[in-house]
Amino acid sequence: MDLQITDWLSLGLRWAHIVAGIGWIGASFYFMALDFSLRHRASLPDGVKGESWLVHGGGFYHVQKYMIAPEEMPKDLKWFQWESYATWLTGFALMSVVYYWQADIYLIDRSVLALSKLQAVGISVAVLAASWLGYDVLCKSALKNNQTAMFAVLFVFIVAAAFGLGEVFSARAVFLHIGAMIGTIMTGNVFFVIIPNQKITAAELKAGRTPNPEFGEIAKLRSTHNNYLTLPVLFMMISNHYPMTFGHPMNWVVVALILPIGAIVRHYFNAHDSGKHGRALSWQWPAASVLLLILMVFIAWRPASTTADAPAGETTNMEPSALTEQAFTIVKTRCAVCHSANPTDFVATAPGGVEYDTLDLVRQYAAQIRAQAVLSHAMPPGNLTEMTDDERALLDAWIASEAQ
Repeated sequence: MDLQITDWLSLGLRWAHIVAGIGWIGASFYFMALDFSLRHRASLPDGVKGESWLVHGGGFYHVQKYMIAPEEMPKDLKWFQWESYATWLTGFALMSVVYYWQADIYLIDRSVLALSKLQAVGISVAVLAASWLGYDVLCKSALKNNQTAMFAVLFVFIVAAAFGLGEVFSARAVFLHIGAMIGTIMTGNVFFVIIPNQKITAAELKAGRTPNPEFGEIAKLRSTHNNYLTLPVLFMMISNHYPMTFGHPMNWVVVALILPIGAIVRHYFNAHDSGKHGRALSWQWPAASVLLLILMVFIAWRPASTTADAPAGETTNMEPSALTEQAFTIVKTRCAVCHSANPTDFVATAPGGVEYDTLDLVRQYAAQIRAQAVLSHAMPPGNLTEMTDDERALLDAWIASEAQ
């Protein structure tokens, strides 16, 4: 009996990661919207920054935000922290099962860099740690009072990381690591800064002392950073299903475009929740749409030096039956080791239930084969079966001939 332990671990952890992520992101979006919706009125009690009236679930909510202690601190004070911790922990566990345990398949691409499993995992963990340390140093630097400059440096840092990781890992792992890096920064903000600062503030208030407002200001700033990083990190995490993104030979440019698209869309909602209107809400969607169009055009383009070209004359002079036979042989040799009713030791069952055991099945999935193995090198994963550029080009020529 084959229990498919790896698949069950992956499924369970992915489910838990999504559930925890929904809780964390939902709380982040809610509290940012709540903060921006606060309105100050003359009748508010001392120490109240603002209030917001909300309607949901058949009732009305009246929320007030205290910047100093209320007259009596409540016995039950809800802390929003475990949503973040659970998201990171389940994400790292999932990364360990898929990318560390199966490093030869998903993390390492020997056509990029021949690494041992230990080396690859060590680099991965070091990258995650360095991402938090580098970001934290940036937030404590002289740029902390210049948010525009800080975000510009952070942007360059993330894009440079995408380029550098592309020289080390598989393309799929590059995007996963960019998402994990941003997620680590966000959870680091909660664990090392936001919650400790809030606990210091709460302790000072309970003791009847006036807390240093800087603690709250720093926590709020880090929370805002997390809010603007949320949409880019979500894109990175779901991109592994779309090789047109991570599989582009210049995928670091894709990262460079996704970062501002996500931030601009998030800015629209924050501006809307703060009550802004008119010109303040007129530029975000057009700007994001233009950047998205640029992204789509860029992904469709391939540098000439990276475009697979078939050996001169070999496919153009080949009989259709011979071309078909060679293409089917390539698929059987390079792809069907996994995509088969009886796969090899790499996997227990054919990924996605896609099998290439017959020519009719290969024809059925020709478009997917082109997307995964020709337009990008996402498949075979880590190029385990050592598919050559000439073989990818021949597959492209055969698929094109089949479409005529």
